Formats: sequence, structure tokens, C-alpha cells
Amino acid sequence: MSNFQFRKLGRSGIEVSPLGMGCWAIGGLWKWLDGQGGWGEVDDTESIRAVHAALDAGVNFFDTAANYGTGHSERILGQALAGRRSQAVIATKFGFKVNEVEKQVRFHDHPDDVLKTVRMDCEASLRRLGTDYIDLYQLHVWDYPLEPAAELRETLEALVAEGKIRAYGWSTDSVEAAAVFAQGAHCTAIQHDLNVVLDAPAMLALCDQHNLASVNRSPLARGALSGKYTKETVFPENDVRRDEWSRNHFFAPTLEKLESLREILTSGGRTLSQGALAWIWARSPKTVPIPGIRTVAQATENAGAMALGPLNPDQMREIERLIGR
Repeated sequence: MSNFQFRKLGRSGIEVSPLGMGCWAIGGLWKWLDGQGGWGEVDDTESIRAVHAALDAGVNFFDTAANYGTGHSERILGQALAGRRSQAVIATKFGFKVNEVEKQVRFHDHPDDVLKTVRMDCEASLRRLGTDYIDLYQLHVWDYPLEPAAELRETLEALVAEGKIRAYGWSTDSVEAAAVFAQGAHCTAIQHDLNVVLDAPAMLALCDQHNLASVNRSPLARGALSGKYTKETVFPENDVRRDEWSRNHFFAPTLEKLESLREILTSGGRTLSQGALAWIWARSPKTVPIPGIRTVAQATENAGAMALGPLNPDQMREIERLIGR
């Protein structure tokens, strides 16, 4: 599968592994508005070992955000990549009010505030990551208004010209929003939900039309596609997966379909997680799934999917039939 090892990150010349490491979970505990924003307690030493394990297994793309642990994820990723920065492609995100002291993240009061703080946010992320450039800088506000988004796009172009960032993108499920950023010369990726149960044909079509990378969050449906959880699973109070959005958007629809998909997803000696990643790769050559990883075992298992490659066309058609799409 040597031809499967690296791909261009959208229209940029940046080479990335077909699999990335999502670094949300290594941020630890923090508050999103008045609820939980993290995935429970975290062991920073294990997080660093997980980053190293991913690198050693051929993963070079790491996706984090200022939100995650109010900067803690960026700091831990920066520590893990110390001395190995040239081996990694770092993506991070901006656009919210991040209170590191209170471990709290909130929306800005007005869309213009994002425009006013983007440069300051970029500098803060650079410091936390311990680097002098960010490979992919992504707007994290999924429903940001389109008119100021066009102005924000031009500010991001200026940051590219200054060497602070190499490229930019938007983390959004809105095709209309993504199309605004796609007009920028150095927009190279859209991050959006995609997994075997939650397809995104319109967004994938836009990425194909504009030669953008499709960076896929929730490729394992927040763990529902791993086979580790049931409808009876109750997550701890400090785990974001306890919220209603996780239950209704990811766990309920995924667990309803999982058993019917198990045989195909585990074909060729794959684990369920590896099969879920294989579906994404078969879905579009633009895709770069970023499953959340916080242990060496998770890094090793997910990276192992790269050697097995995508599902074949017959398997993809059968999955569509089983799901009823």
C-alpha cells in the first residue's frame, strides 16, 4: 500500500498521512459554556507517549484547538513534538473566548470580536505549541456569519504571507460557509463530521470541486464505532459524551446500525475502528480522518488501519444497501 502512505493536504503542497490524530481528548478537563468540554481525566505522560507512538507508526498530522483544555492540548502536543517538529503537520483552531485560568470556553459577544482577536489567538497558539508556524489554522466557530467570514479569510491570507501559518480552513458542517473560505487562495481544508453512519455527500462534493482536504472529525462517532459501548453505557459526569448531542447525534444512530455493518467493517482482519476508517478512505480520496487518540494502544490500533487500506467498491455498495441510503 505504498501509494496510500501520503497525500496532499488539499490544494496545498503539504504532505500528510492519510490518518491524523485528533487531540481533543488530551486536553483534559474544561468547561464548554456551562457543560463539559473534555473527555474526562487525562494522563499527560501517556498523551505524549501516544503522540510519539502515532509518529513512529507513520502518522504525521495532528489536529488540536485552543479550546481543548483551554490550551492544554496544544501545550502537550508541543511538548511531545519538541525536537520532532519537522516530522509533523500541526493543525489547530481559533475563534472562541478561551479563559485558561477558569478553564472555560465561551462564544465571543460579537462576530467582529473574532476578527479583532485572530492575530492574538494565533500568537497564543504558537506559544503554547512551541513553534514559529502553524501548518493549518482553522476557524472553530461552525456557524460564523458569512459576511465577516469573507473579511476573516483575508486576514488569514495575510497571516500566510507573514509566515505565521501555511494554510487555513474552517471546521464547519455548513457547505455554504465552506464555500466562502474556498474562495481564498490558501484555504486548503474543511473539517466536518463524517463516518460510516453519518455521510456528508454535499460537503465531500464541495471539497472535490475546490480541491480541498476533507478533514474528518468524529470518524468513529465519538467511540460508538469502536464496539466498546452499548445503548446502556453511561459516561462519567466529566465526559462530554454524556451530553444529549452525543447520544442523539452519534451513539443512538450508530449503535442501531453497528451489528449489521460488523462483518464488512471487520473484513481482512480489521478491528471495528480500522474498518470505520477504511470506509472513510474509500468514500473519497480527499479524506483525512482524525480519530481522537489519548493512549498508545489507540494510536497503534488506528495507525494499523493504514496498512490495510480502504474498503473495496463492492463492500461500499453493500454498506449503502444495509444502511438504506
